Amino acid sequence: MRILLLALVLANGLYFAWSQGALAVFGLLPASHSEREPQRLAQQVRPNALQVKPGASSSASPQSAR
Repeated sequence: MRILLLALVLANGLYFAWSQGALAVFGLLPASHSEREPQRLAQQVRPNALQVKPGASSSASPQSAR
């Protein structure tokens, strides 16, 4: 039972390292690591025109907003 638990912990650690790109030194890089949704980036129309405006103050209670 201990061997199974150790094998699962080791496999989980290796998967985490692979998914974060830590094994890129060995040529093991996830396919999505180099490009993250390039089709969405290509579909953006004037992303510089986006302006974030401040909302209501955080001290206001949720009931007063109704």
